[in-house]
Amino acid sequence: MARETISERNLFRISFVVFTMALLMLFSFVAQSQSIKGELITGLNLSQVDGDEVVGYRKLGFNTGVGAILPIGGQWSISVETLFSQKGAYKKYPLEYNDSLGLPYYNLRLNYAEVPIMLHYNDKNKLIFGLGFSYGRLVDMTEIEHGQDIGWASANGPYSIGDWNILLDLRFRMFWRLYFNFRYVYSMAPIRERTYTSGVNTWTRQQYNNMLTFRLLFVFNEEIE
Repeated sequence: MARETISERNLFRISFVVFTMALLMLFSFVAQSQSIKGELITGLNLSQVDGDEVVGYRKLGFNTGVGAILPIGGQWSISVETLFSQKGAYKKYPLEYNDSLGLPYYNLRLNYAEVPIMLHYNDKNKLIFGLGFSYGRLVDMTEIEHGQDIGWASANGPYSIGDWNILLDLRFRMFWRLYFNFRYVYSMAPIRERTYTSGVNTWTRQQYNNMLTFRLLFVFNEEIE
């Protein structure tokens, strides 16, 4: 247990250093460029894992980081972000409640360091549509079933260390340089394959991250018309 605690601490320290370096680099680029815009990002994820026999966007997590936007002509732009994003799944009660089993029925937390790359179209400064992909690196995870931590030996457990996602993005200006952003994220490849049994039947399912994100974006170096 001591080794796991030290390892987890090191992972969070590394993530913090990477996040800080990315933030400093972003502000450096924005200060030197007249066209690149910077973003401060904060928000929440509502997520589920398709294929885990638990249905519903019940798992709440943070989505925070920094980004840079590069106009490429006309109404088009490209953005790159560095994020800390929490995904997973949650269900408090099983379909058939049993007093002898602990709660919650299932609680999965997946912590990712994620880099999305997006192509955006600005529709008359009213709505901004985006399409892109991201790569997420799983830095830490916790899986609880019937109130008991499974306690996987490795930091990523049975889950893939990498997660490639397709992204759909919509944002609009709320006030000055503050934007509201909605994003839909779905894994392009399975993050896990798991076999289930009912005592009579056995079946295997591939699992995918499925997530709704609601964020606030503050944009630097933007000309307000």
